[in-house]
Amino acid sequence: MTRKKPELLVPASSLEVLKTAVRFGADAVYIGGEAFGLRAKAKNFSMEDMAEGIAFAHRHRVKVYVTANILAHNDDLESAEEYFRELRDMKPFPADALIISDPGMFVLAKRVWPQVEIHISTQANNTNYGTYLFWWAQGAKRVVSARELSLKEIREIREHIPAEMEIESFVHGAMCISYSGRCLLSNYFTGRDANQGACTHPCRWKYAVVEETRPGEYMPVYENERGTFLFNAKDLCMIEHIPELLEAGIDSLKIEGRMKTALYVAVVARTYRRAIDDYLEDEEKYRKNMDWYRAEIAKCTYRQFSTGFYFGKPDETSQIYDNSTYVSEYTYLGIVEEVKDSLARIEQRNKFCAGDMIEIMKPDGSNVPVTVEAIYNAREERVDSAPHPRELLWVKLSHTPEPFDLLRVQKGLR
Repeated sequence: MTRKKPELLVPASSLEVLKTAVRFGADAVYIGGEAFGLRAKAKNFSMEDMAEGIAFAHRHRVKVYVTANILAHNDDLESAEEYFRELRDMKPFPADALIISDPGMFVLAKRVWPQVEIHISTQANNTNYGTYLFWWAQGAKRVVSARELSLKEIREIREHIPAEMEIESFVHGAMCISYSGRCLLSNYFTGRDANQGACTHPCRWKYAVVEETRPGEYMPVYENERGTFLFNAKDLCMIEHIPELLEAGIDSLKIEGRMKTALYVAVVARTYRRAIDDYLEDEEKYRKNMDWYRAEIAKCTYRQFSTGFYFGKPDETSQIYDNSTYVSEYTYLGIVEEVKDSLARIEQRNKFCAGDMIEIMKPDGSNVPVTVEAIYNAREERVDSAPHPRELLWVKLSHTPEPFDLLRVQKGLR
């Protein structure tokens, strides 16, 4: 049976992470500019970096989508119009699509940039085929399914929409406790609006029993005497269910994480890339390699995994009440930018020392254990350790890496 190859869509918070996503297997990357996206705390892209990133991706036959998915207010519209003009006129290439949730922003983008492909964000609450057909009639090419949908519901949507219309669904990453991401907690507690891109993630806070100083002065959260992480959802992971995702008719498998590191993006992109390709080549091969997928996907930061709403509504086992700490087995050291005379140049991200045992993570799926034989700073002085973040270093390893290889170290094994 011939199976349609789905798109692997990967997030990027910066130019470095975009290049990592491209090298480690993404078919498309989604990014945010400095305004109008829902990740204002992410590094995001200047117009210059965006132009460079799109050009880099296109050279590797990878698409780039730009988020403009805030729920806009009146004050946003005039500057959004100018922003869409800048994106339209970007050289050498504009983005391949815009991701939008607000109908006003949709109309504005279509007026300014008629030929642009528009994808409707999950923030628009896309829970039924009627909604998909509505956006198709407006000229949208793709709709991102609400995270509250089951695979059964997605299959039903596929049966009722045109074959040319695309379904995009999240398959990995953090789960928002609020319906399709529409949260008021952050605004209520801190004045920072999640629907304008400034979420402070109060769903990850610890809530404790408190005593009212005056009746009705405030509403405490009652759970138990120790307190609780009341809203803290497990992360989504569908690496074991690639066949079901494709059989449901999903065209684009989306990874969450526009605030994550290059290590997270490299690990998740590489693992899903291999799982998808293995399944399309031979389902038995995919099944045999399952232990590798599970082991590799656990090497990025995560909060424990669940399958979200795909196989039924989540229950209490989909929450983590006792802590909000990420599981993190590996530390990100840097990406190899250049190799010269067997020395690798990196911009260091975390401390490591000469003599440490680290690992080269390669885009082809292999992991190469190596020893750090020597470290040289930018002045070509040999040093024993690299304690300063973002320091430019030349590193001698027991096995010479290649450009775009990623260096990481397993915690406790240096």
